[in-house]
Amino acid sequence: MAVSTLERPLAARPSTWFVWAGMAAFAVFLLGILIAVVVDSFGRQWFDTWFPEGLTTDRYTEAWDRFALGEVVGVTVFVAVTVVVVSVLVGVPAAYVLARRDFPGKRAVMLLFLLPVLMPPITYGIPLATVMYSFGLGRTLTAVVLVNLVPSVPFVILTMTPFIEQINPAIESAARMCGARTRQVFTRVLAPLLVPGILAAAILVLVRTVGLFELTFLVSGPGSDTLVVAIYRGMTSAGGGEARQLISAMSVIYTATMLVMLVVALRFVNPTQLVAQVKETRDD
Repeated sequence: MAVSTLERPLAARPSTWFVWAGMAAFAVFLLGILIAVVVDSFGRQWFDTWFPEGLTTDRYTEAWDRFALGEVVGVTVFVAVTVVVVSVLVGVPAAYVLARRDFPGKRAVMLLFLLPVLMPPITYGIPLATVMYSFGLGRTLTAVVLVNLVPSVPFVILTMTPFIEQINPAIESAARMCGARTRQVFTRVLAPLLVPGILAAAILVLVRTVGLFELTFLVSGPGSDTLVVAIYRGMTSAGGGEARQLISAMSVIYTATMLVMLVVALRFVNPTQLVAQVKETRDD
C-alpha cells in the first residue's frame, strides 16, 4: 500500500528546535516571575517554603492607603492621556510636512528627531531636569508631561512619516482640484486614512509613557509621581525596610493598570489595520 504524501514524519532542523526551546524557557521564566509576584502579594509570610503560610488581601489595602495609590493611578492616567494627545496633535502635522516636502537640512532634522528615541533617557534627562528646576517647574505635573513629550513627539513623527509616504499624493491633488483647501484636505481626506496609523502610534506612546521611569523620576515629586516611580520610592523608602509584600502588591496594581489601558486602547484599533491600510492606499 502506498504511503500517503500527507503522512510525513515531524522533523525540523536543530536550529528550529533550539529557537523553540529558548522561547519556551523564556516563557516559563517570565510566567514564574509573574506567579511569584502575585502569590507574594497575597502572602502573609513567605520565606523558605514553597508556598506562603497564609493568604490575605490586606497587603493591597495597606499599600493603597499607605502610598496613596488612588492619587498615583489618577496622575499616571492623566499624564499618559495628555502626552498621547499632545504627541499626536504635534507629531502628525510634523510627519506630514516631512513626508510631503523636501527642504535643505531634512536629513539633519530627521536625525534630530531620531536621537531622543535611540539615546538612553538618562543622557538627556539630567540636563532637561536642570532646565525644569531652573524655571520652577520641578516636582510638578507640568514638568512630568513636558519631559515625557521629548521622546514621545519624535516617536510619533518617525512612526507616521513612512505611513503618510505610502498614501498616494494623487488623492490630495484630486481633492484640491475639487476646491478643497489644505485644512479640508487634511481633515476630510487624509485624516480618515491616517486613523489606523494614529491609533497604533498612540498605543505605543501610551505604553512608553506609563513605563518611562528615568525622565519622570528626575522631575516628579509628591502629587506628580506616576505609578512606576511610586513603586521605586516605596521600595527604597525607610532604607528598603518596607514589607516585600507591599511592593509586590503595588507591582500587581501597576501591571493590572497597564493591562486595562491596553485593552481599552486595543478596543478601538486592530494592529493589523495599519498594515492593511498601507497596502490598500499603496495599491490605489
